[in-house]
Amino acid sequence: MAHSETAVFNPFPGDSYDTPEGIKPDFTDYLLLRSRLSCYLPVFYNYIKAGYYGARGKLDADCQIRTSLGNVRVIEHLGTRVHLSGLNNLDSDPRPAVIISNHMSLLETAVFHAFLRPRRDFCFIVKNQLFNIPYFRHILLSMKCVGVTRENPRDDFRVVLEKGKERLDAGVSVIVFPQASRMVEFDRANFNTLGIKLARAAGVPVIPCALRTDFVGNGSIIKDLGPIYRDRPVHFAFGAPIEVTGNGKEAHEAVTDFIVSHLREWGCSVKE
Repeated sequence: MAHSETAVFNPFPGDSYDTPEGIKPDFTDYLLLRSRLSCYLPVFYNYIKAGYYGARGKLDADCQIRTSLGNVRVIEHLGTRVHLSGLNNLDSDPRPAVIISNHMSLLETAVFHAFLRPRRDFCFIVKNQLFNIPYFRHILLSMKCVGVTRENPRDDFRVVLEKGKERLDAGVSVIVFPQASRMVEFDRANFNTLGIKLARAAGVPVIPCALRTDFVGNGSIIKDLGPIYRDRPVHFAFGAPIEVTGNGKEAHEAVTDFIVSHLREWGCSVKE
């Protein structure tokens, strides 16, 4: 684990977590007429708070964890159940890793820190445009995230290999979402091998992550302000580290199979 802090707050110390029964709704949910604002207002407030600390160089691991945990509690008080599994796989191997995940909504980036940051330092591969968003850019800069254009695949590939390897060599794990954009339906054909290639170049393992975060939907006008579905559970599952050998085909298939099997178990749509 690459943390400068000697003791990092860990709200989810076990291998798994399930939202307990009996969590009461937040009173402000009723004040906001149980609208989607009950989710977005506190989550965006937490983004602003994290960005404020990031701009001042104070967004350390503990701050990131506590801010992200606040987002977990927000959605639990709105009625959804959060289920985490395979957390011990995140620290079963001390080496940095490329974490390869499907990408469903903005929720994953809002809550990842709560259970991943206590176990390892990490950054994201993100679109360059996100660095232009006030406050959010300071979070990305604090994490030293790697930006890509998504306009020139060859240039993006070079940047990911160069900058991603730098992060991994420094002990920082890298999260890669191989899908071009957020998708509720998982399509094997659109799940590229960028994460596998980065891991092979850096000589590190990959860790598969399957997630279901369609509690937050994509908006028809503003994508990041879609409806919320209180009856949909939130799932994150992490697999054991996988070594990348040869051309990486076996590792890619193992990661994809892990994601597909969990998505099917959770009732999500999968396109073969």
